[in-house]
Amino acid sequence: MSELFQQSRFDPVRLLASVTAVSDGVQRRVRLLFAPQPEGAHRPSLKLLGGEIAYVARALAGRAFTPCTLPRCNDPKVVILLPGFGADARRMGRMARELERAGHKVKRWKLGLNLGPSEEQFARLSERIVEVHERYGKPVCLVGWSLGGVYAREMAKLHPDRVSKVITMGSPFSHTPWSNNMWRTYQAVTGYPVNDPPIACDVRAKPPVETVALWSARDAVVSPRAARGMPGERDRAIAIRCTHLGFADSNESILAVGRELA
Repeated sequence: MSELFQQSRFDPVRLLASVTAVSDGVQRRVRLLFAPQPEGAHRPSLKLLGGEIAYVARALAGRAFTPCTLPRCNDPKVVILLPGFGADARRMGRMARELERAGHKVKRWKLGLNLGPSEEQFARLSERIVEVHERYGKPVCLVGWSLGGVYAREMAKLHPDRVSKVITMGSPFSHTPWSNNMWRTYQAVTGYPVNDPPIACDVRAKPPVETVALWSARDAVVSPRAARGMPGERDRAIAIRCTHLGFADSNESILAVGRELA
């Protein structure tokens, strides 16, 4: 009984260490949130934010979407959808349903919210790709929105025999890590600089599979320079007319992805 009492006694040293660690973590994130903009970065105009807000308003009012006429595919693919930063698989639910109606087999990534890369998350995503590939017996197509597209490119480098194609949508894989309007928020959430992720990778290097970059001049989050990339960083870059949020579920984005899969 005395041993139990001693183990449960208040430990001011341990409490102080915990408080200090939390305080240091908060201060670090605050510094990352207010970090200065490096020279050479290119961010989309803040005027474009109105389009993103209008898109959300139409979605909430149930007026964002008209029927999507995605044609039936004669050569169905196995597809894994990778959501953007701060989103989960549900955010890409409409795209999944429309691609399924066209005949494709669409699978979720099963990692919950995308809150930034980590070794554990990359290991789980790698296992998911192996699992889907073995289950269906053919290479999968990875379709990634925003940060999810960066993941897709890195996974294709790890599994070139299991991934047949990568489609990125408004993904910041080129130019500079600061060529977007979300990098400070990203740093504050993840706790590390956007140019120093916990995963060793070269995001500009093209995967050894067919790689297509969808980008939009209406994107208020990621610069077109970062999303379309340069020759040698992807095979093709295709401009579509949608907002950054619209890459996840707009007709323009779904039709563009459908054409690429077909």
